[in-house]
Amino acid sequence: MDYLYISVAGLFAGTLAGIIGTGSSIILLPVLFYTLGAQTAVPVMAVAAVLANLGRVAIWWRQIHWHAVLTYSVTSIPAAMLGANTLITLSERSANLILGSFFLVMLPLRRHLQHRQFTLQLWQLGVAGLFIGFITGIVVSSGPLSIAAFTASGLLQGPLIASEAAASMLVYLAKLAAFGNADALNNHILIQGAALGGILIIGAWLGKHIVLRMSTAQFNRILDLMMLIAGFSLLIASASNH
Repeated sequence: MDYLYISVAGLFAGTLAGIIGTGSSIILLPVLFYTLGAQTAVPVMAVAAVLANLGRVAIWWRQIHWHAVLTYSVTSIPAAMLGANTLITLSERSANLILGSFFLVMLPLRRHLQHRQFTLQLWQLGVAGLFIGFITGIVVSSGPLSIAAFTASGLLQGPLIASEAAASMLVYLAKLAAFGNADALNNHILIQGAALGGILIIGAWLGKHIVLRMSTAQFNRILDLMMLIAGFSLLIASASNH
């Protein structure tokens, strides 16, 4: 039954991520934490995220802006590996607390940056990658931040989804390498992550057909709602895990 819940949530999360460029980890993280536990959920989600982003890269291949992807990835990849090694040492309660707090803090921060109409030069995107990469290593997903960074660099809709997915795929590969070096991966985790990643790819394919119909206001409302639900769910889990 747990796998049925994960599959349904995965299809919904993959479709939504295919529409707005992020959100699959935000939706799936509470589900995976409750069903698999923190120590298993984190590497499973990392494996699935690599495949999900690979799917979006394939779907939007022609609209990838490689200069932005490479500039962001050069700094975010080593930072993500450092963050992943930090995450491995955390307890389940601490992981829940950090993840939940991160999502709730993200709400006003993202709105503030939008209100200021903050823009990034290409080199500044690389600096942003350093910080976002480390956060990604710790909190499993920083999609709202990376989406905000690529948006601020001038990318929208198809190019935004394509470029952010390519950069995220490289960052998650680095994170998986860190997990592998720390013996946090095994065949069971790889199989679970691959199965979930396949479901996310199907969702990304479905999402492509409606991505250009969504307004900016709709995007912001859905993303804020996802972060709010995920944040409170994880804080509740942290409070109940004594």
